[in-house]
Amino acid sequence: MTQRALSTGDLLRVLGVVLIWGLNFVVMKMGLQSLSPMLLGALRFTAASLPFLLFVPRPDLPWTYVVAYGLAQGVGQFGFLFLGLKLGMTAGMASVVMQTQAFFTLLMAVTLLGERARLVQWLGLCISFAGLLMIAGAHGEGAQQMTLAGFVLTLGAAFMWAVSNLVARKAAQAGHYEPFPFIVWSSLVPILPFFALAWWVDGPQQMSAQLLAFDGKALFAVLYLALLATLLAYSLWTRLLQRHPAGRVTPFSLLVPVVGLVAAMTLLGEQPSSLQWAGTVAVLCGMLVNQSGSWWAGRR
Repeated sequence: MTQRALSTGDLLRVLGVVLIWGLNFVVMKMGLQSLSPMLLGALRFTAASLPFLLFVPRPDLPWTYVVAYGLAQGVGQFGFLFLGLKLGMTAGMASVVMQTQAFFTLLMAVTLLGERARLVQWLGLCISFAGLLMIAGAHGEGAQQMTLAGFVLTLGAAFMWAVSNLVARKAAQAGHYEPFPFIVWSSLVPILPFFALAWWVDGPQQMSAQLLAFDGKALFAVLYLALLATLLAYSLWTRLLQRHPAGRVTPFSLLVPVVGLVAAMTLLGEQPSSLQWAGTVAVLCGMLVNQSGSWWAGRR
């Protein structure tokens, strides 16, 4: 089966996703200054779903796909990621480590969905994976340093992102659906689990204190994460997964760290170590190998 090339509209969708998700990590750090990880997750998905349910029709899909995506992408990915950022993962390195999802996605797409991958795709992702191992070896425990706990939790978040990619791809094979309603209704799924986890982890008194101290910075973080990072970016991302194989789409997310690192250095004053920079370069080189091989094969 011949893979169709990405159109100009597809490339614009990729650019929008890269910019929104690149800044996303700095905004998460901002929100976690006044909100706990679980409460931030609950408020994010509340704002991304409840205001739109009366106006957005339910996607024409079995509930299985909606619930599975909401649990994987909502509770799984962002539960792990928010907790990792709270426990010492730097915003810049989080934007890099999250791209392990491309490796996980390609592996599962081949083994579970039967998608075909070229040798150059494996080569590129192996180079990127080697870069991620270099980054993992540069963990520390001081201020502005990436902790091992933060790295492991972020790696778990990347795996859950890959799972959600496969759910979206499987849903596209089951029938046509519009991405925006799918994201709105699947965002309804994580709300109760996140509030329950916040109640269990933080306790009712701490939850009340956080909500009473809710300020403009927290409001900006919740709205950015809900409206831009969740509804807009994931709608664009899901559209790409509908149109192209998962192994072709997901490597583009490796461009997110370029924006994430620059934003973290500029806005948060983070300074990656030499080994982390080397690992980041390897990750981006792997992405270039992956995509240049795919583009060349497509041109032929």
